[in-house]
Amino acid sequence: MSETPEPRGYLSQAWLVILLALVYGGALAGVQTKLQPMIDENKRLETYRQIPALVGIAESTDDAEIIIEQRQIEDDDGRKQKVYLALVDGKPQGWVLPAGGMGFADRIELLIGLDPAAETITGLWVLDQKETPGLGDLIRDEEFRSRFVGKSTGEHIEAKPEPKRSNEILTLTGATISSRSVAEIVNQTVERFKGALRREDTTPTSGKPDR
Repeated sequence: MSETPEPRGYLSQAWLVILLALVYGGALAGVQTKLQPMIDENKRLETYRQIPALVGIAESTDDAEIIIEQRQIEDDDGRKQKVYLALVDGKPQGWVLPAGGMGFADRIELLIGLDPAAETITGLWVLDQKETPGLGDLIRDEEFRSRFVGKSTGEHIEAKPEPKRSNEILTLTGATISSRSVAEIVNQTVERFKGALRREDTTPTSGKPDR
């Protein structure tokens, strides 16, 4: 006759698992809290490094005065949106929009470059991602990011395995969800920004860069 395990054995094991989960979870949260300011600062510096290329400021303008102005505008739903305006010798060169949303595995953070009129995408940069190595993480590669450059902001961008229209881009092989996630993040962010442009005057009033 087989013996039935005592319920206490299961309970003690369950409490041990819960306790270990709480300990390790607390430790990870503590590390994350401690490192978060450093992570945020690195992202801020990376954003400023990428802005000139995202709006098409050529290396030949090195001797010119390049100003990056941070602004905060409000979209149609009342949400605040931080954006950057790049200027050369006081002339607007383009906008850069920080953007984020869920990918296949985790959150994806982007920088989207637009021309001064916000009619065309001039660049795309992946600031942070944790997609599947060798598949979804290829959204970082220039080969994929360049597929967005030149696309009109007047059309909803779609990621498809066999693009046939001007507003469609080729998805990454084996990473359709990641590709579509990037496209949707771009669509939503640009739409909110253009709505904000329609609602308020975003002409720069200061030539001082945010530092």
